[in-house]
Amino acid sequence: MTTKGAPTFLEGTEAMTLTRYVLVEQRRHREAQGDLTLLLSAVQLACKVIESCVRRAGIAKLYGLAGDQNIQGEDQKKLDVIANDTFKLNLIASEKCACLVSEEEELAILVDPSLRGHYAVAFDPLDGSSNIDANVSIGTIFGIYHIDNPQELNSSEDVNRYMLQSGRSMVAAGYAMYGSATNLVFSTGETVNGFTLDPSLGEFVLTHPNMRCPPRGTIYSINEGNSRDWDPAVREFVQRMKYPEKGKPRSLRYIGSMVADVHRTLLYGGVFMYPADSKSKDGKLRYLYEAAPMAFLMEVAGGKATTGREDILDVRPRHIHQRVPVFMGSAEDIEEFLEIASKFQ
Repeated sequence: MTTKGAPTFLEGTEAMTLTRYVLVEQRRHREAQGDLTLLLSAVQLACKVIESCVRRAGIAKLYGLAGDQNIQGEDQKKLDVIANDTFKLNLIASEKCACLVSEEEELAILVDPSLRGHYAVAFDPLDGSSNIDANVSIGTIFGIYHIDNPQELNSSEDVNRYMLQSGRSMVAAGYAMYGSATNLVFSTGETVNGFTLDPSLGEFVLTHPNMRCPPRGTIYSINEGNSRDWDPAVREFVQRMKYPEKGKPRSLRYIGSMVADVHRTLLYGGVFMYPADSKSKDGKLRYLYEAAPMAFLMEVAGGKATTGREDILDVRPRHIHQRVPVFMGSAEDIEEFLEIASKFQ
């Protein structure tokens, strides 16, 4: 029952849904064929299905391990498998994709020639899945690339030729976060916009238009349990966060789900870090479907993203599951880190 006089979540007919938004955007570009619009519709449907599974996980006994490992050597959860299958099925059914790259699969997925379109999608179907059983916010990350000649894809080598390009080649990127509310944040390179799922309608509604990362923040986010293995630049930067020469120390906030940590950083500013260390010399986060899409969003929103040596979006990956160090967030905070890092290079 709604309290008398209280507004409903959607009042009137002018609420901007994600479906309406992408159609409006399509009309702004007269040359558009509508393919990206249909692909984004498939993405949002997949996210709705995953969101429903996450909400019902305890009741439907979807918690726990699936009994296998993915290509990363990580134990797959039941929801990992469901999310991966859901994303694959919806993207292939859209008939707008030529190939797919998933965190959960060793090789790129070639779409049947009769169903191919002009896009490739790299995705992490369920980021932060180690937190599933604890009911912590988790999410989905995706990056979309354009492919000029999809019928030329006949092997993994052909896919690599198209997919192993820098993140600056992306035409769109985004993430969904399944938490106390379900958010879908995405960009086609002009602005970053956030939508919230209204469960009563089954529609994503625009709630965070033109998201901008503040130029400086008061929060740093990193797994301090790895501090013994950090390099000197990271150690000095974190020390400065804790014991600044002026002002208050920064607050540490680390969820352990990249989607949730980066979402907070986009909203409040600060810096999210997952550095390389003596145990993981190339870092831990994968380039194509974690680091690059998030860096794309962060830069469009006015922030910065770096490996410590170069902009993340300028990295040219060598293989589809390549890992990179990640530092992203408020532009002034990242510049401060790069100033420190330059002393040790």
